[in-house]
Amino acid sequence: MDETAYRILEVLRDNGRVSIAALADKVGISRANAYTRVESLVHDGIITGFSARVDQAKAGLSIGALVFVTVMPQAWASFRERVLEMPDVEWCAITTGEHDAMLLIRAVDVSGVHEFSTGVIAQLPEVRTVVSVVVLDEVIRRPYLLPGDLPERSSVTAPLGMTRWTPASPGRDALPPR
Repeated sequence: MDETAYRILEVLRDNGRVSIAALADKVGISRANAYTRVESLVHDGIITGFSARVDQAKAGLSIGALVFVTVMPQAWASFRERVLEMPDVEWCAITTGEHDAMLLIRAVDVSGVHEFSTGVIAQLPEVRTVVSVVVLDEVIRRPYLLPGDLPERSSVTAPLGMTRWTPASPGRDALPPR
């Protein structure tokens, strides 16, 4: 991707409904070029869709919770399939560390978090443990980051911290690809 493509993504991040004419003006390219470039970004899978940003609390889902899940060995494929079917889950990532997956869920109230954690996710045969943490305040939520957003950091200015790595338990050393 070139600088123009990144500038297009910056403008679209601020306003996904911007017209092609306004986009072209802000980026400093012709309308035809702006249209062609946006279509190319969509075709190449860099832009995966256009959507509205919703205030979850105002939409009736005032509670967010992070649900940390430890998955039973050899149950990854089934776990992924089940999570995809759960409408409560806004986001799910497979992680390193103490737990195997982290889910961001939304609920109307705290009892909804409890119901999901104990009555839905913990009941799955693929799940070994569940830890839920209610989100008190969302400090920052960006739609996405671009490489130009990140500061340049020198690796010699500060000593690096240590990351604790735990070896894979038996039967978990080869997770299936997505």
